[in-house]
Parts: sequence; C-alpha cells; structure tokens
Amino acid sequence: MRQSSLGRLALSASGEIDIFPVNYYADGETLLLRTAPGTKLLELTVNSRVAVEIDGFTDEEAWSVVVKGVAHRIERQAEIDEADEAPLVPWIPTLKYIYVRIAPTRISGRRFERAPEPERY
Repeated sequence: MRQSSLGRLALSASGEIDIFPVNYYADGETLLLRTAPGTKLLELTVNSRVAVEIDGFTDEEAWSVVVKGVAHRIERQAEIDEADEAPLVPWIPTLKYIYVRIAPTRISGRRFERAPEPERY
C-alpha cells in the first residue's frame, strides 16, 4: 500500500453504495485521508465501516489490495497536528482540511506477473 497513494473508497449509507477516488498516506498501521465537507464525509459519519481498493503496477508486476476497516474523523488537535506532518496533499486545488483515519480490520489482495498475452491457438 505504501507503493501507491491513490485508491477508491467504498462507502454504504441508506442501502446505497458510493465509490470515491481518494489519495491516501499509509503510515504502517492505518490509512490517512484528507477530505472536505460533502457526501463522502456525511456517509463516513453515518457508517464508519469502509473498504478501500488500491492497485499498482510496475513493468514486471501488478497488484490489487482491498482494505476493509473502520474510519473515524480525527478531531483531537494533537492528532490533527500529527496528520499535518504526513506527506499527504490534495491532488486537486481544493481545501481539504478534515482528516479521516482508517484502521484496517482485514486486508486481502493479490500480486501477479505482467507478461505478454499467450498465443490463442
């Protein structure tokens, strides 16, 4: 997860599933996100159980990881100050000053070799 910084956050609220592209920072034990007020933050407040899907690749291999966990908004000033030190900046020029930390409860994934397609016949 540290080799990437872009993923998709899946949330469910009121029986609906939404998927949001997010950039994140993996600090070794949790994932840290920045967001702004809106649908994503509202849904995280309604249901803190989330999934994050992360893909990555090199010329030789590719991987896909799914992190399921519990998200919580960081509200204590000491934790906000610590999060401000993380190398996490928005990809688009918007103010995203709310931090969310995801504590994984389950991580699964696969890694596979990238190679040319085999002959069909």
